Amino acid sequence: MSLHAARPPAPGSKHRGYLARLTVISTLGGLLFGYDTGVISGALLYMQDSLSMTPVEEATVVSALLFPGAAVGALSGGRLADKLGRRGSLLVCAVLFLVGALGCAIAPTVGFMIVARVILGLGVGAAAVTCPLYLAEMAPAHLRGRMVTINELMIVTGQMLAFAINALLDALIHDPQVWRLMLGVASIPAIALLIGMLILPESPRWFAIRDRFAESRRILDMSRSPEEADFEYREIVESTTTARSERSHAWRDLKENPWMRKLLWIGIGLAVVQQATGINTVNYYAPSILERSGLGVSASLVATVAVGLTSVLMTVLGIWLLGFIGRRRMLIIGFSGVVASQALLAVVFLLPQSDVVSYTILAAMMLFVAFVQCFIGTCVWLLLSEIFPLAIRGFAMGIAVFALWTVNAAISFLFPILVVSLGSTGTFTVFVLVNIVSLVFVAKVVPETKGHSLEELELGFRTGSLPVIAPPAASGEKATAL
Repeated sequence: MSLHAARPPAPGSKHRGYLARLTVISTLGGLLFGYDTGVISGALLYMQDSLSMTPVEEATVVSALLFPGAAVGALSGGRLADKLGRRGSLLVCAVLFLVGALGCAIAPTVGFMIVARVILGLGVGAAAVTCPLYLAEMAPAHLRGRMVTINELMIVTGQMLAFAINALLDALIHDPQVWRLMLGVASIPAIALLIGMLILPESPRWFAIRDRFAESRRILDMSRSPEEADFEYREIVESTTTARSERSHAWRDLKENPWMRKLLWIGIGLAVVQQATGINTVNYYAPSILERSGLGVSASLVATVAVGLTSVLMTVLGIWLLGFIGRRRMLIIGFSGVVASQALLAVVFLLPQSDVVSYTILAAMMLFVAFVQCFIGTCVWLLLSEIFPLAIRGFAMGIAVFALWTVNAAISFLFPILVVSLGSTGTFTVFVLVNIVSLVFVAKVVPETKGHSLEELELGFRTGSLPVIAPPAASGEKATAL
């Protein structure tokens, strides 16, 4: 297997249509991921009084979805994806999303709400591991970047829908219990995910690692041209011959293979720096930040929709740019922009309170979100789905995403405390310094994965022969869209 082997022609429109349907259905998990993490920002404004929440209880309700919920979900989700398959894991996620959403909607007490949010978090964490894995393993090499990053688009779309539904329900329903409906809406896409995954196939690579090669080939034939299916099947069989001896011995293989350990540390690093941007301080606390800057509750909820719309539009732009720009360069541009926009936020918070300053803060937040979603969010989830070898892919992805949710929870819990202690300017100055360190990490250690199949990447990492610079994009990768 060569890192530069000639590939057969791209699949025809029939196969692209199948891949598009598969992508939309499976990324409903990403939509729920986004909705459930975004909806709490508006619901909190009503829950505080309805459930008589203290500041510590408020922080616990927000962070319970993240830790222990999503963190434990990521660890167990990686193992579950290896044991039950990517499809089986997503079915479990759908059930968790449904139970958690209904639990949040009927919660009579803060304690009940925390338990329901932990259940939701288990689904969020497991889906965050499994959705990118499933898409990366189902996608042809030239479509992998765009298919996997559709999940990121669905995440930010879910967050935008949460912001928009919060604002709409706030305008239409003048009832202090409206937060229950805000949270309960998530049960609808959960049911759609459950039904949809029942009709989708398992990953061909998961079948192959279990010696079920006939089923692996059948799945490839459903989504590839005959020439492409032949080429990829041969790659999978060759790669699986090595990976089969390593299956179910993840810790042993990490101990015995320095190249695997290095990839795991890079994956953990990528997960940490993505969250260290502070993006979820905006996703969870944007209405509260804007309300403190002088806007009213309703105006803050409406203004937050602009943040969500920015996330969606910039994610679409990021997906398009991935066809032309390497992963590392995207990350370097993104972290440079994050440092600049957070420095601007730190300065703006020094200005006297006024409507002009409030909307300037909103504009700076939108700029910050634009750099994260366009250049960082799209790339990190994609890289995490690409860099790990097949034998430990689910396990290693689970470890990396566990780190991601742990840092997410810590930042989300500490952010309001830091704002009280250091002020908004001091808090965003800390983020500036952290993201300068992240920029150095990306520039020095993150590999370039663009333009290679998963099997080529694994061979390159094993032998140390993977080039750092992205190869020129193939015409199919530039032109082909789902």
